[in-house]
Amino acid sequence: MKILVTGTTGQVGWELVRALAPLGEIVRCDRSMADLADPVRLRQLVLDVRPKVVVNAAAYTAVDKAEQEEVLATVINGEAPGVLAAATKEAGGLFIHYSTDYVFDGVTGHYNEKAPTRPVNAYGRSKVAGEHAVAATGGDWLTFRTAWVYAQRAENFFLTMLRLAGRHKTLKVVDDQFGTPTSARLIAALTGHVIPRALAEINAGTFNSGLFHMTASGETSRFDFVEAIVREARSMFPDGVIKVSELCPVSSDAFPTAAARPKNSILDNRSFDERFGLRRPHWHEDLRDTMESLFQAWSVCYGGLLSLPRI
Repeated sequence: MKILVTGTTGQVGWELVRALAPLGEIVRCDRSMADLADPVRLRQLVLDVRPKVVVNAAAYTAVDKAEQEEVLATVINGEAPGVLAAATKEAGGLFIHYSTDYVFDGVTGHYNEKAPTRPVNAYGRSKVAGEHAVAATGGDWLTFRTAWVYAQRAENFFLTMLRLAGRHKTLKVVDDQFGTPTSARLIAALTGHVIPRALAEINAGTFNSGLFHMTASGETSRFDFVEAIVREARSMFPDGVIKVSELCPVSSDAFPTAAARPKNSILDNRSFDERFGLRRPHWHEDLRDTMESLFQAWSVCYGGLLSLPRI
């Protein structure tokens, strides 16, 4: 079975290559092979490969930059997923796509899949467009909204805070944004369990396409997430690596950004749990697993150095 994965140099895509390998032949597509900014070429790519499954992990994720590049963000996040989904349908395959908690305004939190989308920034609007484009194809598809994605590689909030904690004694962290940190590894692992079940349903004629929320369990604030990052790092890395001794809670106003962020984007995952019956670990357990993996990489590559790994 061929599984085509886009965005394989990104956080989720890189983890997907590892998690999906036991299921079949992985066709890795980085930007040079599948440039979502050029959707016209995507259809032919899928028809040439004719995969059983297409997993779209490529996306425009520069939230602040999207305020000035909304057209480009919408092409990548909005138009291209629809092209990929339509081509996958033409090839007779299953299409899997990822969306975001940023499709909501963050006023109430605990959003389920039926809650109206009211994005407060260009990035969120582009992701809503992608959800609609995928659903409009009418093929076999699954869209998973996730949140606060991080990994032990690439650029993300987790690594940024960890590196700052290794350089400064005091850090200011916003305490009025709430969500659920979810590692790229967990997203890939859950996807790896969903695919065989979905294919079995397709073969049995019982499959229903749909959109589901898929995050770690639990909820937290940005501030408490950073507290946990520092605590876990301090318990694993040698003395002297983590320098921060004080975390100062501040409001989002202390860090003005080009794009507004939803204040409370906690997602309700009950539909996912009922449909797939998979265990979603608590975000703290998920964090500990990611930190342990990062520490192992540090031990191998940077074992004698009192500095955090540059991954």
